[in-house]
Amino acid sequence: MVRTVGLEEELMLLDPRSREVAPAAQRVLKEFRERGRGRGHSRGHARAATDELDQELFRHQLEIRTDPACDADDLHAQLVAARRTAGEAAAAAGLALGACGTVPLGGEEAAVSPNDRYRDMVDTFGDVARTGGTCGMHVHVGIESDEEGVVVLDRIAPWLPALLALSANSPYAEGRDTGYASWRAQVWRRWPSAGPTERFGSVAGYHEVCRTMLASGAARDPGMLYLDARLSTGQPTVEVRVCDVCTDPAEAVTIAVLVRGLVETAARDAVSGVPVPAWRAEELRVAHWRASRYGMADHLVHPLHRELRPAREVLDDLARHLGPVLAEAGDAERVAAVLERAVRDNGATRQRAAFERTASVQGVVDDLVARTEATWRPAGKP
Repeated sequence: MVRTVGLEEELMLLDPRSREVAPAAQRVLKEFRERGRGRGHSRGHARAATDELDQELFRHQLEIRTDPACDADDLHAQLVAARRTAGEAAAAAGLALGACGTVPLGGEEAAVSPNDRYRDMVDTFGDVARTGGTCGMHVHVGIESDEEGVVVLDRIAPWLPALLALSANSPYAEGRDTGYASWRAQVWRRWPSAGPTERFGSVAGYHEVCRTMLASGAARDPGMLYLDARLSTGQPTVEVRVCDVCTDPAEAVTIAVLVRGLVETAARDAVSGVPVPAWRAEELRVAHWRASRYGMADHLVHPLHRELRPAREVLDDLARHLGPVLAEAGDAERVAAVLERAVRDNGATRQRAAFERTASVQGVVDDLVARTEATWRPAGKP
């Protein structure tokens, strides 16, 4: 049986004239509700996740999500539909969507959403929270139990930097090139509860780490346990949280099926008695830093050889590592096609190419808006 996989994306609202982010999520959500969407239930049935929008920590952000899917084509169609839900509501408010990990242009201080939890986060964590208006993508993969989930968490950690490198889509921030392919990853690491984890060993070990983090004040509630991968709260999934939001849905779906492949392979390895790879947190932090700094443009830390290897080699070896489960799920050709393109041309390289063409970060924003809109608006439709 193929495991389910689902996606959550954080998208930013942009003013098409100034190219700066627009703190207008409440206005967009109002348009959304008045257009007959987002009312929770229809004819007694729960609405599809793609027909809902949520606010995020800051007013320039919206969250969209899919329902669990077994088929990658279904997941892709759901993601496009969810973006259409958000894009139409944003357009009705005179705004545009951008699928990008960081705010490319500077502007006014980010406005916090009118939510007591979010206000408390800013009060508690200060500038770590105030500068945290980044946009990521979270992948959920179904598991049979918490026990299986912890087994998976203990085995997938060394491969997660490769997924970050593949998703890297945030080189610009505050009007300049940061020198990083994923600046979002660097900003996100400022949260005290964020980052890679060492082996938990058991469900009890996992929950003890979480309890300690909560007791220390590093997180105000379980939703703020921003581990690179965690057991999801409220649903039977492993949630991987390392990736930038991708402008191209095809890349997002490919990353999602790679995560599913990692989960399935890890679970099988555990049953077969394959030893758990031993990685220290310091080693994982270095691997994540290289992925954030260079994306697909340089060498990454290879999870099997534990040394620097070209990014293309690391991604090819990831696909080989997951080969049997990708083939069983019907994902092998999709992964091969996207990896062939993405190792030369991912989100970060496209943003920098837009800067080369236009000689301005405003041009980067225009390109992001156009490419994001093209993912959900049918060709020829105004």
